[in-house]
Amino acid sequence: MALDFFKAPIFAQRKHFIQEIAGLDDVFDFLDEWPNSKRDSTYETVVSVVREAACRQRPVAAAEERFRQFLKSHDQFVSVEDVPMRFQWLSAGNLGGSS
Repeated sequence: MALDFFKAPIFAQRKHFIQEIAGLDDVFDFLDEWPNSKRDSTYETVVSVVREAACRQRPVAAAEERFRQFLKSHDQFVSVEDVPMRFQWLSAGNLGGSS
């Protein structure tokens, strides 16, 4: 079953990279990797909303917004305007080679 895509991707800061989240299936993968020690009520709420959206009980836009809030509350949300600058900074600082 193909799950719905968001109108625009959401970007999440991971430890060493920025992950693009394009739709509900990506959110499920992201949340599945969330550490057990950090699975609090905020986590449970976003999982519930995303499941309801996947079952067509809630609009995908509601799941998209709840996931965005979840990322912001954990300081992992990356604004789309920041993505190119972060990639430039990461590549300049971490890839090596001559400058």
